[in-house]
Amino acid sequence: MPHPAPQPRAPRRIRFGSRSWGTLESVRVSRGAQEVSVNLHQLLSAMVESGATDLHITTGAPPQLRIDGDLVPLKVPKLGPVETKQLCYSILNDKQKHRFEEDLELDLSFGVKGLARFRANVFQQRGATCAAFRLIPYEIPTLEKLGLPGVVRGLTRRPRGLVLVTGPTGSGKSTSLAAMIDVINHELRGHILTIEDPIEYLHQHGSCIVNQREVGSDTKGFGTALKYALRQDPDVILLGEMRDQETMEAALTLAETGHLTFGTLHTNSAVQTINRVIDMFPAHRHTQVRTQLSFVLEGVLCQSLLPKPDGGRALAVEVLVPTDGIRALIRDAKVHQIYSQMQLGQGVHEMQTFNQSLADLVLRGQVSNEVALRRSSDPIELKTLIEQGRGLGGVRRTR
Repeated sequence: MPHPAPQPRAPRRIRFGSRSWGTLESVRVSRGAQEVSVNLHQLLSAMVESGATDLHITTGAPPQLRIDGDLVPLKVPKLGPVETKQLCYSILNDKQKHRFEEDLELDLSFGVKGLARFRANVFQQRGATCAAFRLIPYEIPTLEKLGLPGVVRGLTRRPRGLVLVTGPTGSGKSTSLAAMIDVINHELRGHILTIEDPIEYLHQHGSCIVNQREVGSDTKGFGTALKYALRQDPDVILLGEMRDQETMEAALTLAETGHLTFGTLHTNSAVQTINRVIDMFPAHRHTQVRTQLSFVLEGVLCQSLLPKPDGGRALAVEVLVPTDGIRALIRDAKVHQIYSQMQLGQGVHEMQTFNQSLADLVLRGQVSNEVALRRSSDPIELKTLIEQGRGLGGVRRTR
């Protein structure tokens, strides 16, 4: 359901200097009397310096940065199809160019020394080459810095099982997963295996050894990598996005055979996540999948980033930690009753609903009433929580 457009903010001044990064070929952009020489490293530098999360390059518009959720154009003339192709191709090797020209889609990641890592998706629209870039800092943030609740650290200590981190695009799922893997890497001993498309955060060996495999570079496909994963003696496995039945089936099997398994889904609540997992399979297998999931599921984090009144973004997160009662509800196809169990599970089991998290952010002045109510799937319940001053853990707060 579409939401009302937010009130326009004051125009931002984005620093975009003439400094050239690296040896990438510059593109001369000329529209009328205005002419600018630009290369991709300059655009990526502007992205980092302005605190943006994303950079968009498309025809008929200047390059644009996403800052606190809003797109902000750089002071560069509109790009034409020749210029966007030159900018996008400047980071591709011959093999990647060939793959893109065959598939018209390409995922990749790369690093710029002294700046950051980036994930890119190069695609075609109306016959022109375009791209979206996502910033991936070199430094992996801590769970505390991300604002994740303490129960998340407990999930990293599970000996086995399935942990899912979910939310819409741009909600920080990859960052939360990286922070969880980093905890395991420095506090436990074992073998961490990741299968990613593409690799985003880079993990160095800590008290664990970490092997990161990129689809297309280190393995021909997810299916092949999953087939051989068990032969590589992993303790912890990160599968990235669960896109299909094959990947989900592998995740359930890996969790069932004694491995702590992490993955992501594009779902907006814990209940929706459980239903999505089951619905990935044909109807005649639902009973079996519900039983399997009820035994292996260890946690669901569903998160969203909301703009703060004074800039920046705040994390709202729903947390499901299955109790015996919740496992029984999954097995008995009574998933719709799980939400009420989560509402009651704050104190003992450290669960929290998305509305409880939103209410806490509002009561602490981190987000406005209006923003929280727009993001809530049940604004009436949220309004009641705010009016009663009920923060997380049932704590009464005054605004």
